Amino acid sequence: MQDNHGHKISYLRVSITDRCNERCGYCMPSELQEWLPREGVLSYEEILRVVGIAAGMGITKVRVTGGEPLTRRDIIPFLGRLCSIAGISEVGVSTNGTLLSKTVPGFATTAGALLAAGVRSVNISLDTLDSEAYAATTGRDYFGRVMSGINDALGAGFERIKLNAVLMRGRSEGQLLPLVEFANEKGLLLRFIELMPVSSGDVLSESSFFPTATARRSLEEVFGKLQPRADFRTNGPASYFAVPGRDQLVGFIGAMTNLHFCETCNKLRLTCDGKLRPCLGSHLEFDLMKEIRGGASDKQIVEFIEHVVRRKPMAHDFRENYQPGRKMIAIGG
Repeated sequence: MQDNHGHKISYLRVSITDRCNERCGYCMPSELQEWLPREGVLSYEEILRVVGIAAGMGITKVRVTGGEPLTRRDIIPFLGRLCSIAGISEVGVSTNGTLLSKTVPGFATTAGALLAAGVRSVNISLDTLDSEAYAATTGRDYFGRVMSGINDALGAGFERIKLNAVLMRGRSEGQLLPLVEFANEKGLLLRFIELMPVSSGDVLSESSFFPTATARRSLEEVFGKLQPRADFRTNGPASYFAVPGRDQLVGFIGAMTNLHFCETCNKLRLTCDGKLRPCLGSHLEFDLMKEIRGGASDKQIVEFIEHVVRRKPMAHDFRENYQPGRKMIAIGG
């Protein structure tokens, strides 16, 4: 699939729940979150049908997100079926890491069960290595769980584990170096992500915004000039740099400051309530659940997806005083 601006679409991010066991301010700032009722969320069968159709249209990679996807029941059998869909070459899971060490029937850990189901990559959110700061950022004292989860993910043997750290002024300055050192020690791929206006309008402000360029310069004061690695790419929009004297890469995702950020976009997003979104930083979304539950044929769903792809904007609206219509947790991380 290709949109009207030359973006080749091969990647689908699928949110399977709006629920989460943490309360990160940049994702779900309100403690009084109203969860969707069960009937308001796409069933596993509906998701599998959509992915199967999308695979026939050129989607090859799927990332399962939430909320926290590991909070949804029976996720392991679902992932096993998802990974077996013809044409899907890679399935990854984005998680906060707090449930990776949880035991599941037949497996020592959830991490091991994910790998056995066919999942090959895991993205784990980790903004800080300070347990008190972690609790303040996430609203939960789960730092120890995340550390155990990372170790169990390493032990499971995933092809790739990425750490995602959201940059926040007043919180991230002292965490840049510890996170880089931790990632190097563990052999993990670390990405620093600029704060985006995806939960409420007041989350992103001059007092909270921390540009990736500032983070990069801070690291260069310690390590020397980071070397661009344009030849290295993952599924997302990160720009990667090599740390001098090490076999280590660090990624930077600068949606707000990188003016070329959207040029290589290859994704669509399917929310847990069945909305197909061509862009995270746009209010455009199209009700695929209504089509599915209204009896749409596979051909009609193909036409629906093609219509959404044609509506994909050239670039996001985050720099245009964007006011989010939905919290990030409702869109999918």
